[in-house]
Formats: sequence, C-alpha cells, structure tokens
Amino acid sequence: MSTLPIDALSPRTSADALSIPNAHARTRLASIDALRGLVIVLMALDHVRDYFTNVSFDPLDLSQTNLALFLTRWVTHLCAPTFIFLAGVSVYLMSKKLETPALRRFLLTRGLWLIALEFTVIQFAWTFNLRYEHGLFMQVIWAIGASMIVLSLVVSWPRWLIGTCSLVLIAGHNLLDGIEPETFGQWSWVWNLVHVQGELTYAFLLYPLIPWIAVMGLGFYAGVVFDLESDTRKRVLLRVGATCLVAFVLLRAMNVYGDPHPWSGQSTVTLTLLDFLSVHKYPPSLLYLLATLGIASILLGYLEKLKGRAFEVMQTFGRVPLFVYVLHIVLAHLAAGSIALAMGFGDVLLKNLFLAAPEGWGFGLLGVYLAWLGVLIALYPACRWFGELKRRKRDWWLAYL
Repeated sequence: MSTLPIDALSPRTSADALSIPNAHARTRLASIDALRGLVIVLMALDHVRDYFTNVSFDPLDLSQTNLALFLTRWVTHLCAPTFIFLAGVSVYLMSKKLETPALRRFLLTRGLWLIALEFTVIQFAWTFNLRYEHGLFMQVIWAIGASMIVLSLVVSWPRWLIGTCSLVLIAGHNLLDGIEPETFGQWSWVWNLVHVQGELTYAFLLYPLIPWIAVMGLGFYAGVVFDLESDTRKRVLLRVGATCLVAFVLLRAMNVYGDPHPWSGQSTVTLTLLDFLSVHKYPPSLLYLLATLGIASILLGYLEKLKGRAFEVMQTFGRVPLFVYVLHIVLAHLAAGSIALAMGFGDVLLKNLFLAAPEGWGFGLLGVYLAWLGVLIALYPACRWFGELKRRKRDWWLAYL
C-alpha cells in the first residue's frame, strides 16, 4: 500500500521541506509515475479480489489453485517492492534539491504521518469501524512510513554505505530465518517487528521491517541512475533487471539459499513451474526481491520511451498513489458490501472485515476482474481532479497526500 513513495523530482525552492510541492508540478519523471500507476492498479486487483472472490483458500496453494488464480495473485507481488524501491529513488532525487536537515525533517514527518494514516483512515477503510477488535493492522503503508523514518536517520551517510548496508540486508537476511521470536523472551515483539510476521499483543504485523527498509535504501542508492541520459538509463535498467532475473533463476534452481520454502517437482510441469515461482513475501525473501525488482527494473526501462493513452492513464494513477490506495479500498469495500446486502447476505461485509464474508458470498475470477475494472473506472475522474489540484496548488500539506 503518499504518495505511497514520495513523489519524484521536487526541486528545492527554500531550505524548508514544506516548500517541496511548489516545484512538484513542474518537473517529474514520467516513467516513474507510470510504473507507480501500473503497480497501484495491480494492487487494486489484489484488494478487489479479497472482497469479491468466492475462493476461500490461498491462491498460491498449489493443492487447490489453478493457473489463472495463481497468476492473478502472483503478479501483485510486484506492488510493495516497487513502491518502496521507488520511494528510495525519489528520496535521492530530492536530496539533490534539499539540504540534509530539511530532507531528514520531511522524511521523519512523512513517515510518522503514513503510520498514523495506516492505523486510522486506512484501517477504517478496511473495516468500516474503529473498534479495533483485532488490534492494529500493520500493512504496507506502515512499512513505507517506518522505512522513511529509518532512512531519515541515515540519509546523511555516504550513499555507498547506505547501498552496501541495504544489499547486505537484502542478500543476507534469510540467514536469520531460523531465529524464532521466542528466543528473545519478553523482547520477542522486537524480533517480530524486525523480521517475523505474526500477531503482537495489540496488532497483527504483516510487514516486518527487514528487508523493506533495505529496499528503500537500495532505491536511494540506485537513484543516481536517473541522473543519466534517457537512452543510457534505459540500457542500465534493462541490464540490471535481466541480471536480477538470471540470478533468481540460478539461485532458485540450486534450491540452497534465498527462500525459506524450497521448490520441488509436482504432478505436472505447470504445477512444478508455479512452485518454482512461489517465493516468500512476509518478509520478502532474497529470491522474491530478485524476481520482483528485476521485473520492475525492466518495466521502468521500457517505460522510458513509451507513449500513448494507456501510458497517460497509468501516469494519472501514479501521480496520486496514496489517494488511489485509500479510495480504492473504500470503493471496493462499499461495493462488495452493498451488493452482498442486495443479494440477501446481510450487512456483515459493510460493518466488519472482508475476512468475515458470509458463507456462499463471492464471484469467480471473471466477476473479480469486472469488479476491478469498475473500481478503476470510478476512481479515474477523481484521480485526474486530484492530480491537477496537486499540480496547480502550492500548499505545503499536499506534499503529504
């Protein structure tokens, strides 16, 4: 689930970080906006599926899934790594325009703001209540906010050091997979926050911080690529992406390191390939990040020269991703709840979590895709309006939306 990452290329007009929106409308990288828009659209598919599906099992469960359902879920793996990586890229671009104290202040306040949104507005969007019956939900917006706070603490370090530390965490964190939270006794919650998904006393943690903080740090380190001329940048992005995918295939084939769940031969070739692709997201394994960031890098390279109506639509969504993130959850929740009520399933979907869907509720994959398209069509005019508002206005608070 800000702009989810900070919007790109915000030239400095004063030493105060609150001046960022003043130049925000004047200079942007279209490819970054388009990729961000593409992945927010894919994220909407995943969340609409949560509300509308009639499937009660994990779409990645090879014993029950089918190819279309598996790929519908798997393609949304691109979302969180791309958002967080691009956030780091955008911080690098901002660092060329802002003095370090102003940049640090903006990252800190933006990070705290995103965490506050996660636990209030976004939690309400998911549940349509603020009773907190299940505690706090620490999802992708929490991870982005916390990663910004961590980056604010180290943003004055040499860029090579941030990059090195990030690569070490991404490549090496799977060595920690065998350490259980219980090892730390009363401090077990700290290890949960850092590396293990699960229930805390008053929260459910879906996104532990390692290696997400490193993904943002890697984006900050890699931001220098966007100083290059467009054709050169495209070549670099394509080569880096291809290298990541080759590394993914080789490491996954070796089945020795990089993911806590080794693949194995299945009853069919298709299922074997799906098992090969099924990598761990919570927290994201090395192989998960090689695959997703490799694809993201290739997409970013091809988007350098892409034009046309579809590109412009993705740009529109990508300019206001936090707006899209919050509003698409509200729309999907409201639509599913209203349809369920009209069909005689009661109001449980309207007043509780989507996880509490009544028995018999939901649609097949075609229905899910139609609902997804309906949500996007409903969102688009509002996104154009809000994007234009951000382009025209110079109010400081728009930098936080």
